[in-house]
Amino acid sequence: MVQKYQSPVRVYKYTFELVMAAYEKRFPTCPLIPVFLGSEKLSEHQSEDGSLHIVERSCKLNVEAPRLLKKIAGVEHVYFIQKNTLNWKERTLLIEAHNETFSNRVLVNEICSYRVHPDNEDWTCFEQSASLDIKSFFGFESTVEKIAMRQYTANVKRGKEVIEHYLKELTTQGIRHLPRWAPPEPTTTADMVLESSCPAPVSLPPLGTEPSDAETDSTPGEAVDSLCEQESQPTAPDADKLDADYIERYLGRLSPMQESCLIQLRQWLQETHKGKIPKDQHILRFLRARDFNLERAREILCQSLTWRKQYQVDHILEMWRPPPVLLEYYTGGWHYHDRDGRPLYILRLGQMDTKGLLKALGEEAILRHVLSINEDGQRRCEVNTRVFGRPITSWTCLVDLEGLNMRHLWRPGVKALLRIIEVVEANYPETLGRLLILRAPRVFPVLWTLVSPFINENTRQKFLIYSGSNYQGAGGLLDYIEKEFLPDFLGGDCLCDIPEGGTVPKSLYQAEETLENADHIRLWTETIYQSANIFKGAPHEKAIEILEPSSVITWDFDILKGDVVFNIFHSKRASPAHCKDSAGSIGAFAVGNNVQLIDRSWVLGKDYSSVESPLVCREGESIQGSHVTRWPGSYILQWKMLSPSSCPSNIPRVDDVLASLQVSSHKCKIMFYTEVLASEDFRGSMSSLESCHSGFSQLSAVTTSSSQSHSSSLVSR
Repeated sequence: MVQKYQSPVRVYKYTFELVMAAYEKRFPTCPLIPVFLGSEKLSEHQSEDGSLHIVERSCKLNVEAPRLLKKIAGVEHVYFIQKNTLNWKERTLLIEAHNETFSNRVLVNEICSYRVHPDNEDWTCFEQSASLDIKSFFGFESTVEKIAMRQYTANVKRGKEVIEHYLKELTTQGIRHLPRWAPPEPTTTADMVLESSCPAPVSLPPLGTEPSDAETDSTPGEAVDSLCEQESQPTAPDADKLDADYIERYLGRLSPMQESCLIQLRQWLQETHKGKIPKDQHILRFLRARDFNLERAREILCQSLTWRKQYQVDHILEMWRPPPVLLEYYTGGWHYHDRDGRPLYILRLGQMDTKGLLKALGEEAILRHVLSINEDGQRRCEVNTRVFGRPITSWTCLVDLEGLNMRHLWRPGVKALLRIIEVVEANYPETLGRLLILRAPRVFPVLWTLVSPFINENTRQKFLIYSGSNYQGAGGLLDYIEKEFLPDFLGGDCLCDIPEGGTVPKSLYQAEETLENADHIRLWTETIYQSANIFKGAPHEKAIEILEPSSVITWDFDILKGDVVFNIFHSKRASPAHCKDSAGSIGAFAVGNNVQLIDRSWVLGKDYSSVESPLVCREGESIQGSHVTRWPGSYILQWKMLSPSSCPSNIPRVDDVLASLQVSSHKCKIMFYTEVLASEDFRGSMSSLESCHSGFSQLSAVTTSSSQSHSSSLVSR
């Protein structure tokens, strides 16, 4: 397995020339970098005008490995080949390094770059990436990997200290500015003097000794103030990169490897979920929930993103309006913050009539209300991050159990509670900073035995349980909540505007049949997305009837399982009206939620034609795009398996589906949404309809002109 490292963008509040001068001071020897034992120049090239300087070196490094391992390997030191390309004209420096020692057993590659900050030409950006691939190492592969990554990340931190040391040294010497490179004009003496005053080409350090940004109180540019208000975008040049200062200010202190995991996962999402990247705080929660195991975190995050999209959770705060029964009888609400600045949510569970609420509203309404609370909690964390000037990524929950008794252990109520816990645990990991349980009665151990197996071990460690009335003393409530915010019902002086609950009147109960139907249909059926299975030899197809040319077909779909090929066809004849799918589209055959429209007797190029090049879509990807139609008639969107097995031509297509279900359990699954827009509506919505996959989008500059130019600029493929 290849171990990868990606650094955030580190910013020096110094010019490129000054950073290069500080970097040069570390050579030929540097006591601050004990692992670097020296270097030998292998080749050197400099352009005639002095703007380009390329140096290749062999660098000798000391490896901090166990003596036994060094003895087995038969080496005391390792050598790296390093190529440095310094461009004074473009003000960039590229460092490429790879190991020479044991290159047939271990491959280490590193790329570092310095460049001018895109928003401030007097600042310098630095970033690096590295990969470690251990093929074989005398049976010590795992040990070598751990040693290498531990030493590498230690050098990352050390590199920051070294560059800051020499920048301060230059400042102490009165050197605060160095002239930029200028083209030489040797015809005058003055120009020759200017050329000689340009900074000399620099030597570069070995692997893992990169510099970092100087300690400052703010990140580059003024955009940092809106980082948490909008999409948490970094100030770095590219959208998929993060600035080191931003990470520390808004996300907290992370180790180099934790930073790397965050950046790698964010870049992966940037490639597969373009236009819909969750906030960095959200990504970081899933990484923490899986101890920064990149693959495991990516898996649960993708599942959660699909869940959020399918059930429109991103819009729940705008769409959800709690029924009056909840507003009066749900005994929970937000109440200031704890001593750490975390938003404080108080739930008076012992005063809540859970049975009455479930009989009056149903399980789905309660679940949706809990989800809205979690979404609101994340927003409050962002607000408190700005207010307190430090990263606040979780909230505190105080649960008062006074009044809890056996009626709360009503079986349907416990079942609903377990489902809510399961949904919250899967989609809101690491959002709970601390749970304070007060006045736990004798019946509480019974409830705890029922629910604790469904709670993650990391979450359980955040629980503090107080069974008696002495919850304000040492180690009690006042250690976590300031006295001025202590609720009045807990002996404090702060009024707490949370419903007192009580028994829900039976007159508000709904009929059992109504609740059962509501829970069966579920509020989630408000989603606009459909799902479909795709089998070998049995693609899923969606027909769209177009009445006017230059209409726009838009799509948005996620690949939940497997790899598929996406096609769009135009049919010159109507589809056989043998059946209809769940959305009302006419289809030839349908089994479950798999619909096929293209009859086996149809001939490509005669009965129907392709209007887009096929698009290969991988599992986990999220695809958005559009097609401007040229002709009226039937358009067919088709999803099929990437490598479908062929079936005998004499077997009807419906039998193909049944055979696939019986013979093979392999299938793909998608979730999709399509919409048709008139041409005039489309031109006003270009930004939201633009395809995320270049080469498959029919969007171009002509979409802003007349509908006639739409049809004339697009040709059938």
